[in-house]
Amino acid sequence: MTVSPPLVFISYSHDSAAHKAWVLDFATTLRNRGVDAVLDQWDLKPGDDLPQFMEQNLVSADFAIMVCTQRYVEKANAGKGGVGYEKMIMTSSSLSKISGNKIIPIIREKGNPAAPTFLTTKLYIDFSDDDEIEFALDELLRVLLDAPLHEKPEIGSDPSRPLENARPDKTSDGVLEVMATVAACFDGQGRDYLIYSELVRNTKLRRLTLDKYYRVALAQGLLQINGNRIQLTDNGLAYLNNHGIVDA
Repeated sequence: MTVSPPLVFISYSHDSAAHKAWVLDFATTLRNRGVDAVLDQWDLKPGDDLPQFMEQNLVSADFAIMVCTQRYVEKANAGKGGVGYEKMIMTSSSLSKISGNKIIPIIREKGNPAAPTFLTTKLYIDFSDDDEIEFALDELLRVLLDAPLHEKPEIGSDPSRPLENARPDKTSDGVLEVMATVAACFDGQGRDYLIYSELVRNTKLRRLTLDKYYRVALAQGLLQINGNRIQLTDNGLAYLNNHGIVDA
C-alpha cells in the first residue's frame, strides 16, 4: 500500500538568486522526506498563467507554506506581485475551501513585522537560524505528516494518579513499533524487501495508526519505497541497532 503524501504549495518572493536556491533546496528536502511540494521553479513553465497556477494550487493544496522574508512581508502588505496576488486569494471568500490552520508561515528572515499582516495571528516556525534548520524541519514535518511530538492522552478515570511520569506518549513510540515490525518481518526470509500487507498482518498497531507512523518512518528516511516494495535504508538499520531491536 502506498500512503498518499500531503500536497503542499510553497509561496515565496524572488528576493535573490541565493534565496531562490534556498527555497529550491527546502522544497526538494520536503519531497525527499515524503511531502508532495509544489514549487514554481519546477511546476511553472514560461507561457503558463501565473495567477491561475497560484490560485489552483492554493485551493487544491493540503497546506500552504509562506516563506517569509522582509521583502515577502513588504510585497504582501503592499499587495504587489505574485505574493500580493496570493494574499488577495488567501484573504478572499473564494478560499473558503482552505481551512485557516492549513496556512503555515515559516520565518526565513526576521524583520519587524516577521510575517505579513494577514498572517500575524498565526503561529510560525522559525527557519532563520541555519544551525537549527533540522529542528525546524522536524517541527514542520510533524505538522505536515500529522505526527505531533506528543499524543493527546485519553481522559482517565483515576483521580489519584500521581503527577510524576504522567507525560503523554511520544509519537516516536509509534515509529519504534513500525520499525520493530519491519525487523520481525525480515526475520527468516531471504529477500531484501517487504510488502505492506506483511506489516499489516504482523503489527500490534491499529491500521490507521500503522499508516500514520509508517508515513513518518518514510519521511525520516528509515524506509524507502521501490514500486510496491518496502526496503530498509542504512538509516533504518542504524535506527534498529541504536534502539536494540537488532544486534549491530
